[in-house]
Amino acid sequence: MKLALVGVGGAGCRLVDTIRGLESNGDRQLCYGNLLTIDISRTDDDDFDHVPRDQHVTIGDTHREVDDGVAGDQDLAVEVTRTDFPEIQRELDEIRMRKLDGVLVVAGLGGGTGSGAGAVLVERLQELYDKPVYVLGVLPGADEPDSMAVNAARSLRSIVPAADSTILFDNDRWVDADAEDRFDQPNQELASRVLTLFARGQIDPEAIGANTLDSSDIIRTLSPGGVASIGYAATELETGGGLLSWLLSLFTGDDDEESSQRTDAGRIQSLVQQSLNSRLTLPCEVSSAERALVVLSGPPEELSRRGFESARQWLEEETETVEVLAGDDPRSGSSTIAAVVLLSNVTEVPQIDAMQRRAVEHEVDAEAVPTATEDDAS
Repeated sequence: MKLALVGVGGAGCRLVDTIRGLESNGDRQLCYGNLLTIDISRTDDDDFDHVPRDQHVTIGDTHREVDDGVAGDQDLAVEVTRTDFPEIQRELDEIRMRKLDGVLVVAGLGGGTGSGAGAVLVERLQELYDKPVYVLGVLPGADEPDSMAVNAARSLRSIVPAADSTILFDNDRWVDADAEDRFDQPNQELASRVLTLFARGQIDPEAIGANTLDSSDIIRTLSPGGVASIGYAATELETGGGLLSWLLSLFTGDDDEESSQRTDAGRIQSLVQQSLNSRLTLPCEVSSAERALVVLSGPPEELSRRGFESARQWLEEETETVEVLAGDDPRSGSSTIAAVVLLSNVTEVPQIDAMQRRAVEHEVDAEAVPTATEDDAS
């Protein structure tokens, strides 16, 4: 799938930079250089490792209320973005949209710029293009200010209905508070999952089969809209015979074809189970998903038809839906076999419920605090 990457706000811009870095250093291509990062500030002091300076735009420099960002003010970000959108559109016009399948807007939903400007951007992109506009949104952590929970809750009310689908990432499950850069590893993890799901490498004509994933499969899975989550699991293949010979050595030693197929199917099903049971980008009740997609990536000889069907059947049972698609991503010479699962339109998400309660409590507490005038009057 070919998607334009549009990062909004500090967190969104850094994540786009990470995705572009992995894309540049590997063999998977997602945006093919079609990207843009956007921030609000009086000064253009953003410095990225992989996003060219001419593909970054800073707005808000003529607004008196703007200093070094919007200081978490979502309403100010909305106002600035609506006013300065012609600057953004000039840069968007440089993106070769006719060659792409859609747009992926990347934003931290707790910040003022990501939540406010991100919502405006999704709305305008839907007006400009007749292709899907997806959102990759990062939720604020429980240790971050309550005001960020308010921003995220408000932005979800605007973004989710406007976007074709919103893939969410729960920072709390990934951030290492003791790390020097606490967001570096989570960004790497999320970027790798996005590339494994959406991006494709060099196509080997001999590896293309009936199950090879197509961009239309992803579009169809995400078409119900709502909130989505990504699961991922991978294992290194053993040398000296590959995965199957290693697996067979653990069992009876029988090397006939039927035994190999049974073992392979079990291993692939185990990988799919791990992808859902380890760390989804957004923890959710799997059975609440409306649609699902499973992608198996690895050497073509390791991706058996039997394993494929077994994994899909198991996923149908877990999600309690027959709307499950399965595709493979053959990668000749790869030393890894991986499973990535996309859950679309999930409706039972404890993290979102908790965040919304926290936002409501914060606003109630804020309304209960008397103003200075009220204190004087009493």
